[in-house]
Amino acid sequence: MKFEDLVKTARDSKTPLHKVVSNWYMMNTGNDPKFAEDTAKELVGEMMNSYRSRLEKPEKSLTGWVGDNDEKARNHSPEFLSSLVYSGVGIALSTSEHNASMGKIVACPTAGACGVVPGALLSLHINRNIDLETLGNALLVSGAVGERIRKKASISGAVSGCQAEIGTATAMASVAIVYATHPEEYTALENAPALALKSLMGLVCDPVGGFVEIPCVKRNAFGVSIAFTAAELALAGIKSAIPFEEVADSLGRVGRRLPEELKETARGGIAITPTAKKMVADFLGGVDKKV
Repeated sequence: MKFEDLVKTARDSKTPLHKVVSNWYMMNTGNDPKFAEDTAKELVGEMMNSYRSRLEKPEKSLTGWVGDNDEKARNHSPEFLSSLVYSGVGIALSTSEHNASMGKIVACPTAGACGVVPGALLSLHINRNIDLETLGNALLVSGAVGERIRKKASISGAVSGCQAEIGTATAMASVAIVYATHPEEYTALENAPALALKSLMGLVCDPVGGFVEIPCVKRNAFGVSIAFTAAELALAGIKSAIPFEEVADSLGRVGRRLPEELKETARGGIAITPTAKKMVADFLGGVDKKV
């Protein structure tokens, strides 16, 4: 069932969209819809736990390339972004750096893109006092977006580039923001993920040294800001000329055309710049000396 069909069902039946999604989950898996709803709430709790763990015990990554970006963000007073968006950016950095330092995270939709959805949801909780149950319902709705992208394209950087990871996470976060704040704005729910996904179409996966650190961590921060932008535009009545499902189809086509060098191989993009090569050589040289 297309995401737009799920939204239409909710609109026509006057059933909350997260209930429609949980029933769709039941039809596809045979599991109790309540299981999906309870799991979504549990995952939001785990996102919060990951963020708190990071604040209590921050650590550098294995390479030492990342690990203090979230602290820098917290110590900075934003000049241009709202407190809601900037908080989300900081949470995204914290979660992504927690992953890079081998901390426990919710891979939503993947480990490399694990900061975007928590950045949006937890910022709404902290800055708008939106309760965790509401956020769990929003996460469930966002999961339908992620599942549709997975079925029509991919959510793997190794298959379709970073557009499939950060792009999917950003689309999921955008619809979660709308649902958590305006659950009956059906047109906005349809358009936010399309607007978000289009903005990241073609993004390549080029991790320096093959580590999920550079540029991955900072891309999570940008994903949150794009998600809030897409949600805002959709709530303003700005529509995507191309429907979400067709955008997801396009992502799949673009991903299949991307060369192997731009699909998580560290053999293209910024991963082969002189600076990146030196960083990797210096790190490996340090490892050899320790051995």
